[in-house]
Amino acid sequence: MKLIAALGNIGDKYNFTRHNAGFMIVDYWSVNSGFSFREENKLKSLFTKIKFNDEDVIIIKPATYMNLSGEAVSLVMNYYKIDVKDLLIIYDDINLDLGRLRFRANGSDGGHNGIKSIIQHVGTNKFDRLKFGIGPQPPIPSEAFVLQNFLKEQEVVLKDTLKLANEAIQFYLQNGIEKAQNKFN
Repeated sequence: MKLIAALGNIGDKYNFTRHNAGFMIVDYWSVNSGFSFREENKLKSLFTKIKFNDEDVIIIKPATYMNLSGEAVSLVMNYYKIDVKDLLIIYDDINLDLGRLRFRANGSDGGHNGIKSIIQHVGTNKFDRLKFGIGPQPPIPSEAFVLQNFLKEQEVVLKDTLKLANEAIQFYLQNGIEKAQNKFN
């Protein structure tokens, strides 16, 4: 069993913000594949379980807000007995330009509070990640930039990158992190 946790903030006012890139990716997948999310209050998540290549894959959108994402991720991992090697986190990266994706097998939080929370709750930084570029950042505080909506003129690149991200996730599920890095980084 695999767990994919897409990071973002719950609430309509955050739907199209840069910080919700993780949610946007799995929402795009949901619309194009016909699965839907349901609230799982005990797991602090919007939740779905799908079959992919005959394997169960749980996909969550933490309902804890970004900075507490680790609470939901650890609850789901503990409840379903999911090992950290079967975890993929999808999130925005301010240091990558819009349109860029990057898989990473482990690492620091890089200043991302959602990843910091996951590292604290899971107890390791050795989990797979798919970063979705939202940069470049203009000369404003990062907290303000990530909570801004994507610009109208970025919509074409955004849509193309959401599609590519979904292809990347499915490739990752079939082939693993190393091959996904070689193909998409």
